[in-house]
Amino acid sequence: MFKYSKLAAAALIAIAAASTSVRAEDAAADPVVAKVGAVETHESELKLAIAGLDPQLANLPDDQKRVAALSSIIDVKLLAADADKEGLKDSPDFKQRLAFLTDRELHNAYFKKHVVDAVTPEEVKARYDKEVAAITPEDEIRARHILVKTEEEAKAIIKDLDAGKDFVEIAKEKSTDPNKSEGGDLGYFAKGRMVPEFETAAFALEKGAYSKEPVKTQFGFHVIKVEDKRKQQPPALEQVEGQVRQLVMRDKYLELLEKAKADAPIDIQDAALKTAYDAVNKPAAEGEGEAAPATEGQQ
Repeated sequence: MFKYSKLAAAALIAIAAASTSVRAEDAAADPVVAKVGAVETHESELKLAIAGLDPQLANLPDDQKRVAALSSIIDVKLLAADADKEGLKDSPDFKQRLAFLTDRELHNAYFKKHVVDAVTPEEVKARYDKEVAAITPEDEIRARHILVKTEEEAKAIIKDLDAGKDFVEIAKEKSTDPNKSEGGDLGYFAKGRMVPEFETAAFALEKGAYSKEPVKTQFGFHVIKVEDKRKQQPPALEQVEGQVRQLVMRDKYLELLEKAKADAPIDIQDAALKTAYDAVNKPAAEGEGEAAPATEGQQ
């Protein structure tokens, strides 16, 4: 496994997005949508242009995206024809840029074939199981609370609870928290989610118990009841499948790169650039930098 900078990770995501290019369709299913002089523009080219639109246009309705893409194609073809007449395609600058763009598109096509299209459901499931197994489950509790402005109000509520009154009904009647309609239910949470005073008091309670003294925080005075205690649950595969798939894709991509590097040694002439490149691409310990699926939040 190799450690990559945030820049490289962002590039990988961009490559994945770019790799979803549209295939050229059979001529019979690829009608001409416009002509610029004698040059035809087909539906497949329009789809490619739509896929390459500026992200700011991604939320446009489909018909507007087609118009924007077609406008772009026509503009390009008009000036490309003039550029061809001037012989610009034979200039050194153009040839250099064309070579760069050709390499990039070949890279993207290879990435799509050997990474994006090569990921199997079995690989995603295996990686999910590996990530889940690496998670150390935290303790979490499900709690309710009643929030009031004064300590006297909180003490009166505790007396009502001692007398057998229902916590949920009191919360609905007297709590000032917006969740009063749910009986003060806070769902499941682990440590670090609540303010320290509340967290300390809540995690000290046993299942089914409520606080015998008001708990003061910046929000007011709380009476807390713990409904349940459990180990934090991992997310279902369906919830994090996209993230796990990205991990599998990254591993495949890095494997391809390492094989390619072994076949073609890299010699960077600029000393400072070589130092920076080596630092970004140096080998790392197994699993370093890998992100496990996010753990489940409130239920």
